[in-house]
Amino acid sequence: MAGESSLVMKLASYLPEVEPPKQKRLSFKEKLKWTGIVLGLFFILGMIPLYGLGPNYLEQFEYLSIILGAKFGSLISLGIGPIVTASIVLQLLQGSGILKIDLNTKEGKQYFQGLQKLLTIFFVVFESIVYVMMGGLRPAPGMSPWVLVIQLCMGGFFIMLMDEVVSKWGFGSGVGLFIAAGVSKTIAISAFSWLPGTVAGVGQYASGAVPRLFQALRAADPITAGLALAAILATLAVFLIAVYAQAMKIEIPLSFGRIRGHGVRWPLSFLYTSNIPVILVAALLANIQLWARLLERANIPILGTFDAAGRAASGFVFWVSSPNIIGSVIKGSLTPVQIWQALAYMGFMITGAVIFSLFWMKTSGLDPKSQAERIMASGLQVPGFRKDRRVLERLLGRYILPLTVMGAITVGFLAALADLTGALSRGTGILLTVMIIYRLYEDITRQHLMDMNPLLRRFVKQ
Repeated sequence: MAGESSLVMKLASYLPEVEPPKQKRLSFKEKLKWTGIVLGLFFILGMIPLYGLGPNYLEQFEYLSIILGAKFGSLISLGIGPIVTASIVLQLLQGSGILKIDLNTKEGKQYFQGLQKLLTIFFVVFESIVYVMMGGLRPAPGMSPWVLVIQLCMGGFFIMLMDEVVSKWGFGSGVGLFIAAGVSKTIAISAFSWLPGTVAGVGQYASGAVPRLFQALRAADPITAGLALAAILATLAVFLIAVYAQAMKIEIPLSFGRIRGHGVRWPLSFLYTSNIPVILVAALLANIQLWARLLERANIPILGTFDAAGRAASGFVFWVSSPNIIGSVIKGSLTPVQIWQALAYMGFMITGAVIFSLFWMKTSGLDPKSQAERIMASGLQVPGFRKDRRVLERLLGRYILPLTVMGAITVGFLAALADLTGALSRGTGILLTVMIIYRLYEDITRQHLMDMNPLLRRFVKQ
């Protein structure tokens, strides 16, 4: 392990690295400045198309673009995919005990970070080649596919360095920032855009739901107004429920064994595995759609078929696609098949979220045994009981498994609810954005409340 560690650190030393700040604590304004700069660069890169790009078959996979914080066909077509993939692989290897790195030591942390950076670069190159060679992003006639691969690799390296800038100089992490930024942009455009967009069967209106609502009311068009209002209300409902669920937690009282009369409360969030389950379910659905299209083009439609508009029309892929139930009710076109399709989709989302949540809890160090070991290492114990890991593990077991299941059911239900009610963005994206922003809000209020502008401080405290 020592030889492997030195080799990884030597290779990582040749890679470009963002220099960390010399001062221990950056001010709120400094972090805000760098976060804003990186966010601006992210949007600029998303507007630069790939040179020599022909057919773009990836742009129809909205699930993938949400999860990856990507914009297919631009320099950031890879998004945060390589970073997230490398992180998940390393966490699973570490949590399952296959990879044993002591993250409590400085050397262990440096080794883990170096390994993660090398693995990220590997996935940048690997995914760039896969996207092009598998036909997702095809070069224009007469253009070499390696021109696209090189551009995708450059975009992946930019995203990796920008994530490092945010982690060291900004708020939170670049991974969360890019996902939240992409989804927020989609919601803002879907809600407030005044650009014209055709609403099938009812004439010409603005593409944004808010201006379309007022235009439809002025034109005495109740169907269009109802559809726009339903999309707005569905988005707000999912936001509010997600924020409320994110704030729920159970606090277990613990005490310091050597210091009598002093204790702390160990928090266990209601959404115990956070947004991981819904991310994995959404990734699974995106892959099902991808393979269904590839098999249909190969005249082997074993997963189902699609209509001319690109919507799932039959087979398994049809039953795991989300119909707009509220929209159908408003239009008066709801059918029994759509109801069964909605139930199948919601059941798939909830079941998948529970399975992935249990899997993630057991393999990423969130199980009762690992949590008990972490608490014992902090010098804490259960008041009134002897200092024994088995006692603490049994106590945590009463809460962790129910929280894992109930939290997964909640996120699966909310994601499906947003999709079935025609919200302004996919349910997965809304949930991810709410969780990321809420966590960012908690970090800012905890670390920078006193050095904010007085007006901003008053707003945040409210």
